[in-house]
Amino acid sequence: MSTQAPTVTPLRRLLPLLVPAMLVGAAAALVLLVVTLLAEQLKDVLWEILPDALGVGRYSVFWMIVMLTATGIAVGLVVWKVPGHAGADPATTGLVDPPLPTRVLPGLLLVTVLALAGGVSLGPENPITATNIALAYWVGSRALPGSSAALWTTLAAAGTIGALFGTPVAAALIFSEVLAEQPGPGALWDRLLPPLLAGGTGALTMTLLEHPSFNLLLPAYTGPHWGDLVGALVVASVGAVVGLAAVYALPHVHRAFSRLGHPMVAIPLGGLVLGLLGALGGPLTLFKGLEEVKTLAADPDGWTAGQFALMFVVKLAALVVAVSCGFRGGRIFPSVFVGVALGLCAHALVPEVNPTLAVVCGVLGVLMAVSRQGWISLFTASALGGDPAVLPLLVLAAVPAWLLVTGKPQMQLHDNGTPIR
Repeated sequence: MSTQAPTVTPLRRLLPLLVPAMLVGAAAALVLLVVTLLAEQLKDVLWEILPDALGVGRYSVFWMIVMLTATGIAVGLVVWKVPGHAGADPATTGLVDPPLPTRVLPGLLLVTVLALAGGVSLGPENPITATNIALAYWVGSRALPGSSAALWTTLAAAGTIGALFGTPVAAALIFSEVLAEQPGPGALWDRLLPPLLAGGTGALTMTLLEHPSFNLLLPAYTGPHWGDLVGALVVASVGAVVGLAAVYALPHVHRAFSRLGHPMVAIPLGGLVLGLLGALGGPLTLFKGLEEVKTLAADPDGWTAGQFALMFVVKLAALVVAVSCGFRGGRIFPSVFVGVALGLCAHALVPEVNPTLAVVCGVLGVLMAVSRQGWISLFTASALGGDPAVLPLLVLAAVPAWLLVTGKPQMQLHDNGTPIR
């Protein structure tokens, strides 16, 4: 006589995950907040207190070159000497990867703070997500023996993404793509609920403590008009092509730095190149780019089309160099700067193109090429605009942009240096 195993209902499967999801989400936000605050404090020392004490211009050409080169030396020393070497080659890592060994985390967090404070054109998202995944798995697998690495990876990544963007919607959108492709028990919303809760807790924690905002407070959009549709399609498509330029350049630039053979050569040299690029593009092209885009958006007519073009080209080059030479960091925030500068360049060239529409479409196209995440590209672009009226045109503009990038290499490499498709 056969005995049938009792059926596990969706409710019984979900209830034990709710408290861990909330704890992981809150912890992920706290890790992000601590790293961000440390980086901001060090940034003040490096770019204000120290140059003032030495009688050097805070963002003079000399100081930008010195600081970026010094940052490269400091990061190179950590990658070379600290146990774990600050993790894998950043050109081979994505936003959500399997858990790292915990011995890697001190070095990874240290180089992240150094890069954020030193002016490197990378964001905190990749290393902070990797750190939170590793910590969540290390604690969670001991608290709940037998639980899978995928569970803790999903919760930690969702909590971090929710904290980064200040809303659980971004996390939900990303994992709706991931979970839809993976077989598993229950409906999609059953599987999405724990990461959504982690993302919501992370977002709430960050909002209560830091009050982040992605709204650039751009001029109000009065459309849509028929002419705006053409502008949206063109700017988003150009943004996708610009982003693909970085994607195709990455393996070649990475190969050149890899031939140098040692982190104490490649990363300091990369820092020097970043300093020279900063001298060319100006102080706004330094750092992760989130505060800098607010400066651009506050005065859409404050620069010429040529100046906007120079800024987005320099920022794109700096992103490729930073990833290729060994700095740890994420690609989303610098890509947002590229898209904003591209959109404002389009507005400067053709004033009839609304600046808000141009900016969100520029960000959409660049992010689609660089991140290859359709939902997060749409969400980030719409959040920056802060105006629901642009959303229909943004969705239409996503079509040609996605057709341009789909099937192309990604901005991530295999261990052998070839691009992932």
